[in-house]
Amino acid sequence: MTDAASLVRILAERGQNVAVAESLTGGLLAAAFVEVPGASRVFAGGVVVYQAEQKVRQLGIRAEFLAQHGTVDPDVARMMADSVRSSFETDFGLATTGVAGPGMSEGKAPGTVFIAIARRETTDVLRCEFEGDRQEVRNQTVLHALSGLVAILKEDSQP
Repeated sequence: MTDAASLVRILAERGQNVAVAESLTGGLLAAAFVEVPGASRVFAGGVVVYQAEQKVRQLGIRAEFLAQHGTVDPDVARMMADSVRSSFETDFGLATTGVAGPGMSEGKAPGTVFIAIARRETTDVLRCEFEGDRQEVRNQTVLHALSGLVAILKEDSQP
């Protein structure tokens, strides 16, 4: 993917790295990075946590929080991104959670997605409403996650 190639180049130029925590994208975000030659310079790795129980076990999200708020929640995305950034000791953590469809989940419509981008000082969460089938929602999520991090990197480099 073009955005992944740009992102790998920018991160390498800056000497920074990234890790991912994925739910609805199921590994597509990690795959976007590793499709780029030389990605190992900046892509530390990631986790796919599709089940709520694994968000608890692998990322340390409190089960009580998930029981109260569900997994399709901006704070869950934030916690996923913060946790993966911290555990992989990277400059950035990217996380995806949402409903790919075809039906509703946790009272949320298909295409409802939260993308979180963690850095040391703050974590941004993007709420997206995508159209299309499962694969289109998942692909759009990956593209928005990549472009969101590119935008933050460009913003950070402005004087």
